[in-house]
Amino acid sequence: MRTFKLQVQTTIDGYMAGPKGEMDWVTSSWSDDLNTYVEALMESVDHIVLGRRLAEGFIPAWAAGPEGETKEGIAWMNDTPKVVISDSLAESPWPNATVAGGDLVETVNRLKSQPGGDLIAYGGGTLVSSLITHELLDELHLFVNPATIGTGMPVFPDLAAAQRFSLVTARPFECGITALHYQPQRP
Repeated sequence: MRTFKLQVQTTIDGYMAGPKGEMDWVTSSWSDDLNTYVEALMESVDHIVLGRRLAEGFIPAWAAGPEGETKEGIAWMNDTPKVVISDSLAESPWPNATVAGGDLVETVNRLKSQPGGDLIAYGGGTLVSSLITHELLDELHLFVNPATIGTGMPVFPDLAAAQRFSLVTARPFECGITALHYQPQRP
């Protein structure tokens, strides 16, 4: 079965965005050691999973070739197939992306059971919260930025029950970000 990873930028106090979706707290210049870490994380990934609202900005931004990104990174982001989780879209308006709707648990379990490499979710907030709530992720990669914002969109929503995780690695990088890699503890 494929591994389903989450990679998300977060503040020290656990937010992935401000109250209005602001991400001005994100460390903009990644150091070479962090870029190397992310490249290794992506080696096994062959599908990106996105929520619809994030996809609306994410896919066109990478298609435009954002400044400061390598040609290889831009090509990888554009060439890697995407699955957009949405109940409001009937079909994908973007190239190299399909839409999956309906019951999230069934959809994710179907994706995980298909042959192929690993899956990675980058967000957005509603999707991340739902994936965590339903315990659908196999790995959490939290990129903790050296900032606090006090309020906003939490990585971990109000959960009905506690969830436990095992720390696999904690690695600080020259740019100030610390990557925390967790795996859920499941019976």
